[in-house]
Amino acid sequence: MEKQELKHFENQNIRTFGRRHGKKLSLRKQWLMENLLPKIMPKSAESGAILEIGFGNGEHLRDLAIQHPDTTVIGAEPFANGVAALLSAITNESNNVVLNEYKNIHVFPDDVRLILEKLKDVQFSEIWILHPDPWPKAKHEKRRLLNHDFLNLLSKYIGKNGKIIIGTDHWEYYDWIINELKQTKLEIKSTDLDTIKTRYQIKNKAGTTNPKYLILGNQ
Repeated sequence: MEKQELKHFENQNIRTFGRRHGKKLSLRKQWLMENLLPKIMPKSAESGAILEIGFGNGEHLRDLAIQHPDTTVIGAEPFANGVAALLSAITNESNNVVLNEYKNIHVFPDDVRLILEKLKDVQFSEIWILHPDPWPKAKHEKRRLLNHDFLNLLSKYIGKNGKIIIGTDHWEYYDWIINELKQTKLEIKSTDLDTIKTRYQIKNKAGTTNPKYLILGNQ
């Protein structure tokens, strides 16, 4: 991505995620970031594709790819170390070739709103957002991803039967999202979903018993 484009974008939108880089990458992961990642970045997508926003280390994204082998699965994640961890997990360690069960995965290593701008005509069958940063401090509330503006944006990318699936173990954030929904055309279709184990869910920094889920659709 051009630096000028990214600078313009950041001036127009409040950043909803934290750091972009963690510890130094291994030589293999660095090679994957430089050589494999450009090849599997999404350039287009057919309607019916699945999108996961903020996939962390990619555990759930990999499950989606296996469960839907004939469907394009797109993951958007701005944290470089998470992207590198996914690339490592979906490739053969001996030759760095993508494993057959993950050939339907495409990765966008930045803020999802940038790729949505390029996929304006796509109608996703499912959009997943699991354990987004709750930004619990009042002064950081404006950084929460799932505000009504963003939810309204996502509603344009799901068809009549499309779903937005949200999971969080931060119950105050969950209630906050429900309140934000009042300013959208989305409605809650269900709150019933099996607990999905990801690295962030296992950490459960909020200290609650189980995650809560929202399955949303257009009215």
